[in-house]
Amino acid sequence: MIRKTEQREATFSVVVIGGGLAGCCAAVACARAGVRTALVQDRPVLGGNASSEIRMHVCGASTNGTKLDVEETGILYEIMLTNKKYNERYNYSVWDAVLYEFVKKEKGLTLFMNTTMTSVECSNNSIKRRQCYQMTTEIHWTICGNIFIDASGKGTLGYLAGVPYRTGSESSEEFQEPHAPKQSNHHRMGNTLLFKAYDCGHPVEFEKPPWANSFTEEQLKYRKHGNAASLYGIDVTKKGVTILDDFEKKSPQKFDAYCLDYGYWWVELCGKKYLMSEYEEIRDDLIGCIYGIWDHIKNGGDHGADNFDLLWVGMLPGERETRRLEGAYILTENDILGNRVFDDSVAYGGWPMDNHTPNGLLDFDKLPTELYSFPGVYGIPYRCYYSPEVLNLLFAGKIISCSKLAMSSTRVMGTCAVGGQAVGTAAAMCIKRQCTPADILNHIDALQQELLRNDCYIPGIVNRDMADILHNASAFSKDCICPASNVLNGVARNVGNQENWWRSGSLPATITIELAAPTTLKEVQVTFDTNLSRPIKQTMSSIRIAQQSLGLPPELVKTFDLKLYQGDKMVYGTQINDNYLRMVRVNIPGIECTRIVITVLKTYGLNEARIFEIRAY
Repeated sequence: MIRKTEQREATFSVVVIGGGLAGCCAAVACARAGVRTALVQDRPVLGGNASSEIRMHVCGASTNGTKLDVEETGILYEIMLTNKKYNERYNYSVWDAVLYEFVKKEKGLTLFMNTTMTSVECSNNSIKRRQCYQMTTEIHWTICGNIFIDASGKGTLGYLAGVPYRTGSESSEEFQEPHAPKQSNHHRMGNTLLFKAYDCGHPVEFEKPPWANSFTEEQLKYRKHGNAASLYGIDVTKKGVTILDDFEKKSPQKFDAYCLDYGYWWVELCGKKYLMSEYEEIRDDLIGCIYGIWDHIKNGGDHGADNFDLLWVGMLPGERETRRLEGAYILTENDILGNRVFDDSVAYGGWPMDNHTPNGLLDFDKLPTELYSFPGVYGIPYRCYYSPEVLNLLFAGKIISCSKLAMSSTRVMGTCAVGGQAVGTAAAMCIKRQCTPADILNHIDALQQELLRNDCYIPGIVNRDMADILHNASAFSKDCICPASNVLNGVARNVGNQENWWRSGSLPATITIELAAPTTLKEVQVTFDTNLSRPIKQTMSSIRIAQQSLGLPPELVKTFDLKLYQGDKMVYGTQINDNYLRMVRVNIPGIECTRIVITVLKTYGLNEARIFEIRAY
């Protein structure tokens, strides 16, 4: 008798494929907007390249803290702050649990883990359903939806649905990009395995496995692999400091290459035909390379590694480059170098164009990356996130519509995550307005304002949300280093030399908002300072840990009072304790008032209050 495995069907308004940070942020944003959402992930954990399986820390526009006040906020930052609250020791198992709980707690969001898409059904230029297989339950799922989001990291959904895509480099003639090759090619940035090493305090021997590769100092001369943290006198146990040695000044986003305990992004292989079908073969070759490099570090000369032992070695390579799906606009190097801000910007980036050598580790005669740095940040237009060909498809992550050079900047996870939140928000709008992703261009101001309301940052866009009652209000404080009126100026972070916060001189400190007329309030929203120039990332790197403060940011407000007044009479009061979020919403039971009074009582260490924005609804 031949048996068949179980078949099930489920229907959602929005279906997201891929549980990396872009997919997680997209799914959470959509569910929070009240739309029934599915998140389909083919791994046993969430986070993609940031998960415990790969362990790459989140990089973004701040370029590891060297560009000030540009850390990504929104849902990604909420996840990071939650991790700082519960995971002081940077434990990756706890990080997995933080991501899992963050997604699972969201009402209206259904998570399918260990579930791989096998095929797609389309009609009338739209995706109707996806066939999936959940290996842990042996269930074949048919998952139907109205809007689909491809956050797979490979562009698999778009590829199967027939969306045009790109791989490799465009010629300089196509977009007039100054650093593009004269001829187009199929070069692809490769996959990497990471490792974590530990100083045991006594000598530890290492015997190379017989299947591992061998490397010479000559072969690795362009790839730093000694214990430079010790060599240059960097105290990696000191918290909340900025690392400013010569390497950091020259190439700050690559400083991890000089840290022996966490390596190495340049252990990278690209395959022979630049196809994703080689993933397993590349993984096998990477294993031989990573143990061969460790053998060289331990036994191939003095690298300061006598007391170091391997604590963890990855077995799932992280991918840098796969397909790039073509959208309504293709972002290029010129947009990035020009810090271009688009009318339909919904996200931003700032990471350098970081284009790795075509043969990865095997290009022994080359530096492992060509790095093109630039000041400031650039906008990413909404048109890069949807398909004109498949009418109900959005995409997020490193697969968005970019040239190869532009993708070398947009591919980092911080940039991918804020794009994911934008896409999830747009998908929810499609459902509520009964329109296609392309139609959202006609409502781009509404999308941008919704993103700002949810603590995203879009260069050049300020709060114009007409539902915000405080547009005609006034702000006052007797205790000011920076004026109270800043909390109503529409910008919820410092930008360049423009300070957009209220700062008190001491604690406790009070700020008062006078409404233009008596108004019934249901919600007050407050955005605090967390120091967006200091990273708060989950990481294995002792150097990156040293850049961070211990626990939650000392600038963050922990305890505050919120009171509402009708004239001189207090009509409502509450105290918020143990806050750990940058943006806090306080629900109000429909109270009419003329004044909002917020008193900051305690922070996580700083003796002053800092608030960027106050809104009321």
